[in-house]
Amino acid sequence: MVTHTEENIQQQDINHLSQHLLKIAKGAALLVGDMLVEASAEATVGKLAIENKANFHDLVTKYDRQSEQMITDYIFQQHSDSTIVGEEGGAKGSGSIHWYVDPIDGTSNFARGIPFFCVSIGAALGDQMLAGVIYDPVRREMFSASTQGAFLDDKPIRAHGSQTDSGALILTAFPSPHATGVSDDDFKLFSELVRSFATVRRVGSCALSLAYIACGRADVVFESSVNPWDVAAGILIVEQAGGRYLPLASPSSPADQQPWLSPKFIATCPEFDLEQSVLRGLPFMI
Repeated sequence: MVTHTEENIQQQDINHLSQHLLKIAKGAALLVGDMLVEASAEATVGKLAIENKANFHDLVTKYDRQSEQMITDYIFQQHSDSTIVGEEGGAKGSGSIHWYVDPIDGTSNFARGIPFFCVSIGAALGDQMLAGVIYDPVRREMFSASTQGAFLDDKPIRAHGSQTDSGALILTAFPSPHATGVSDDDFKLFSELVRSFATVRRVGSCALSLAYIACGRADVVFESSVNPWDVAAGILIVEQAGGRYLPLASPSSPADQQPWLSPKFIATCPEFDLEQSVLRGLPFMI
């Protein structure tokens, strides 16, 4: 088994490794895409069984578990030096490449037949994200990034958009039902977002929201309760497309940790002036 340690990675071509991991991530996402489209059609006619996990806001289906297992098996077959960190199955393996897998980001949409969900897979070595894929199987759009750029269906993409709140489209799930301690102040802030931004959308998929920043469909994404598998791929795609990803520090989330471990973040197109935005007044902004 080939391992990738901090010592020997310096002797390898990091771009070559990045491309290798990206090819695997794409293959894994494509492996489950058609199955998920067909399964979501079951929800449209009321045949898809839905379960609650932590609470009634947190849904899961058999396809979340099945697709994650298929992705996990595929990654281990292609690259044995791996650790899989999945939404449904937790951590598996002990390899140096850490894969953050969300088999269905947007399960609430998926489970009701709403065609807005994706597969998100990110691969990291230590503190560096090396490959990311966000695959929308309904539209057959493959957002991806390596250390050599960001792409939509193999065509380079660049983030671009509005400089100001009044011209910007913001995607958010704030206030999140998954967060603890949602207060009246949170709803007041949401009302301020509605007043200040040109458009506010709650689309139901954090990963696709980040992909939309990368290709210029959105200007800002703000989230206050996410997991590593929600954002790992999106971080690399946004940054390689020239956008910005700002993890927000909190008592449980130190500023110096890996950015995908922070539950709060703001992502923007490069033109957006965060200093002049209503978002600059967030209580957890640095």
